[in-house]
Amino acid sequence: MKTQYVTDDHGKKLGVILSMKDYQKMVEELEELDDVRAYDEAKKNDTGERISMEEAFKVIEAKRKKK
Repeated sequence: MKTQYVTDDHGKKLGVILSMKDYQKMVEELEELDDVRAYDEAKKNDTGERISMEEAFKVIEAKRKKK
């Protein structure tokens, strides 16, 4: 990844210029990392309790009707 910096008159780095290809790659990797973190958090808080898909749909429909 070739990175270019935007600097002020004193050489202090203020920003970064990336190619669109590098930017897209970075965004995709960050999204993947976020998915892994969300999975890890969900797994850590898993109580083992499960309901059937049919029951889940009933709960969702009931909530929709209340709105």
